[in-house]
Amino acid sequence: MTKLLRRATLGALGLVLCAAAQAPVPAPSPAPVPAPSHSPVPVQAGAKDAAFSQIDGIVAELWEISGLKPLAKVKYERISRDRLKLFLDRRIEREVKPEEIQAQEAVLKKFGFAPADFDLKRTTIELLAEQAAAFYDFHKKKLFLVQGDSGADDKLPLVHELAHALADQHFHLGKFLDSVRENDDSSLARLSVMEGQATWLMSEYEVRQTGRSLRNSPELAKSMSAINGASSGQFPVFDRAPRYLQETLLFPYTEGLLFQQAVVEKMGTAAFTAVFRDPPVSTQQILHPQKYLAHARPVRPPLPEFRSERHYRVFTDGEMGELDHAILLRQYAGEHESAALAPEWRGGYFRLFKRKGQPADWRQMVLAYASEWTGPEPARRYFELYQKVLARKWKTFEVTSRSADWVAGRGDDGYFVVRIAGARVSSLEGLASAGEGLPAAPPLAETRLH
Repeated sequence: MTKLLRRATLGALGLVLCAAAQAPVPAPSPAPVPAPSHSPVPVQAGAKDAAFSQIDGIVAELWEISGLKPLAKVKYERISRDRLKLFLDRRIEREVKPEEIQAQEAVLKKFGFAPADFDLKRTTIELLAEQAAAFYDFHKKKLFLVQGDSGADDKLPLVHELAHALADQHFHLGKFLDSVRENDDSSLARLSVMEGQATWLMSEYEVRQTGRSLRNSPELAKSMSAINGASSGQFPVFDRAPRYLQETLLFPYTEGLLFQQAVVEKMGTAAFTAVFRDPPVSTQQILHPQKYLAHARPVRPPLPEFRSERHYRVFTDGEMGELDHAILLRQYAGEHESAALAPEWRGGYFRLFKRKGQPADWRQMVLAYASEWTGPEPARRYFELYQKVLARKWKTFEVTSRSADWVAGRGDDGYFVVRIAGARVSSLEGLASAGEGLPAAPPLAETRLH
């Protein structure tokens, strides 16, 4: 939904990471998997780092699994967690304009994904510095292992980042992401390809040590995805972060792994190339691989208009994907409603308007938002649930008028109007007066995303 930092990951900064706590491999029955060593690798100035001596053997095995031949030696370096935090701060300063961060933060707050006092930049840096066990910088073509105090084995993070390095040598990860950077949902789908494949290869590498393979064990893949998505309580910044950041941080790893599994089951080894050459276009295709295989594409519904729009300028805009809607419904309507309704999504889009000549205060901005569903029945259900979202994200929710197809009133940021028309639901929020959100019916045209 928001650009660059919306996923609380390093993808937009030229980096891809491996989380500090890797999931243990579920043991086959009856023999248990031996526990990995928990002795951190000592690092001394001028001393050879034993972790990096494994690189050639790991790369050879990844080549055997994926068919991706190494084209160059991978550069590497050890980095402390304090240096990582400084590195992230400097990279964000260089790559992301302050107004971009301000826009992303405004969208999160306007939709109710983050509280009013939320600091996106600070939380992102702290979250990534806490989570990262390793990362691959595809601008520098270099792998970094983070020296921490968790006692975790370096091998799995090393496998994960070497998988990224192999993919980068064949598919140029920077260009792969940049080509869709204006479409937020597509960007997250591509990040899920990158992280999902690296997580799948890391998991396959590990289970092969016990004589098993994910290729013929989809249930094992599901178990590992579930474990990777579980919170262990050892990451306080993550545990304090808004639900939206938590879920979008984990999504590329957990759902990306299951997506890669589904494509491997369909295509075999060719899947490791196919997902880069013909990548998914939406988080819906990640969540439902059959839609990827069927080339089902989302649409962009038209936005509602408001009468004083000429006095505003577009502050930011973006896609609202199935994942965004699923999180919004989970947060304000519950897991059951989210699971039942989110898969009926066909498209979503928003614009955030700032009044000309006024400071960029998200509370004074107008949100124009539209979603499209598979038919009138799921749209009607979303129309009803979105009113619940508004009532729960605001302290004030006062309905002043309603009909079967619209509801209008006043909320924390001003006046609102929510409408339903066939399979579409739209909303205007933050209006200055009650009447300006009731223009003529919006155009019926839609845009199919390519």
